[in-house]
Amino acid sequence: MPIDKAAAGYRHEPDKLRSAGLHGRTGDTVRAERIDDCPVNLEARVVHVRPLGTGDTDDSATFLFEAAITRVHVHDSIRAPGTADRIDPDRWRPLIMSFQRFYGLSAALHPSRLAGIDEEWYR
Repeated sequence: MPIDKAAAGYRHEPDKLRSAGLHGRTGDTVRAERIDDCPVNLEARVVHVRPLGTGDTDDSATFLFEAAITRVHVHDSIRAPGTADRIDPDRWRPLIMSFQRFYGLSAALHPSRLAGIDEEWYR
């Protein structure tokens, strides 16, 4: 644990899922556990690590991690009816952090012109 984080009150928790009351299972393509309680899980592998700023690599450095998604898991409860690969945005309400505060999604504000384009065109 970096000294700065320890001084701020952080502690190492070896079993983070159980400590938070969550349940996990081994990923299909990675060693890390995926969280059963989360409606969407992304498995990924790190393909590149870059230091930001001055290039320092000590405990206080900030890094950018580039990852490639290797598997996506989605609960049936948020899938668009009759589809295998679409999420229904009215069924999924992700938690979003913005400026150190947590927010949820509200109802749709305005339709998008993009909604008229067949999603298969994006593939």
